[in-house]
Amino acid sequence: MSRGSGRFGRSGPGSPSGPSGTWRNWAGNVAVRPAREARPASVEELADTVRSAAMEGLRVKTVGTGHSFTAIAATDGLLVRPDLLTGIRRIDRSAMTVTVESGTPLKRLNEALAREGLSLTNMGDIMEQTVAGAISTGTHGTGRESASIAAQIRELELVTADGRVMSCSVKENPEVFAAARVGLGALGVVSAVTFAVEPLFLLTAREEPMTFDRVTAEFDALYAENEHYEFYWFPHTGNCNTKRNNRSAGPAAPPGRLSGWFEDEFLSNGVFQVANSFGRALPAAVPVIAKVSSRALSARTYTDIPYKVFTSPRRVRFVEMEYAVPREAAVTALRELKAMVDRSPLRVSFPVEVRTAPADDITLSTASGRDTAYIAVHMYRGTPYRAYFTAAERILTAHGGRPHWGKVHTRDAAYLAEVYPRFGEFTALRDRLDPDRTFGNPYLRRVLGD
Repeated sequence: MSRGSGRFGRSGPGSPSGPSGTWRNWAGNVAVRPAREARPASVEELADTVRSAAMEGLRVKTVGTGHSFTAIAATDGLLVRPDLLTGIRRIDRSAMTVTVESGTPLKRLNEALAREGLSLTNMGDIMEQTVAGAISTGTHGTGRESASIAAQIRELELVTADGRVMSCSVKENPEVFAAARVGLGALGVVSAVTFAVEPLFLLTAREEPMTFDRVTAEFDALYAENEHYEFYWFPHTGNCNTKRNNRSAGPAAPPGRLSGWFEDEFLSNGVFQVANSFGRALPAAVPVIAKVSSRALSARTYTDIPYKVFTSPRRVRFVEMEYAVPREAAVTALRELKAMVDRSPLRVSFPVEVRTAPADDITLSTASGRDTAYIAVHMYRGTPYRAYFTAAERILTAHGGRPHWGKVHTRDAAYLAEVYPRFGEFTALRDRLDPDRTFGNPYLRRVLGD
């Protein structure tokens, strides 16, 4: 069952390469056997590693914690693991920025910033990913004015295919900065990121069940009235759980230890795991399970520092597809999705997640140039998902949807060139920075072309 910030879910990195040399992602739907692995401990070692691999004709991909559901990081060449490229390089309190090594997990960054009395403005709903993995795939949370993690970047350090270390920002290599913030691993290997930060603040979260009809009828008002608004619709029901996060003057009032454990661990992970396992074994029971799950969580309000409100523990593994549609199309698309599920034989045990983001200026950000709503569909790992995802994708692409770069989809370069006005700008930059496709793989060939 789910509530709040998507409290169903995922935790932990992808599987390390075992004796066979095979690496698998967190969901288990992508496996790769690289020719070699490297663990550089500095940007200089990283540059040497990339330069040497390129001279040998090896493709190079960096893999973080494996939270992408696509093969965006897959390679049969050199697999770079960034687990030694971690930690904060510097904090600049006059500029209010933090520079962090690219392999640093978001969890460690958030905790370190909090100790310094600082915070990112917005973040996604998990923090297991590495910094570079999160920005390169366009990881986002939900926000009326505050956008994705990548939109909070002030400077990037990038190792290009010829082994150069390039700094880019609005003032330095601005055309690279515009694209590399969500670079898909196609332009180079990110070695460090400088984020804007602000003084640590408090958020009050209000989690509350609402009906699907009310949520869709009041979507515009709920979006306008809250700094961060999201909701989850339970297929086979008319029920949703909503979460509204707004800044607070305090005092802090986090969930009690016992009540927090009961809701976030026992219900949203333990019981939800059992329910999904039962539903996978007996699909006919899924609608009943969904009705019970959607009513199991009651309203609650709590106040805490940002990362403890934005993010949640997620341990139930699944496969996910997410599309970004124009915000004004969100309710229509969601109603069409509900009608499709209601009339189909599909049995869907995971909630559908809806979030928002303001337009940004990043070339291939899913929110590039338009106010955006995100609609995400999930299926429990090991459950057939293609029929559901195909039907959902048909609805979402009809509204000009842009697929999340790190989540399951079937779109190709021809489609993506139609929904991204700056698509050609990105591919031209790729031709300049990586003409030999050192950072290429089959996924990038599909989504970016040759």
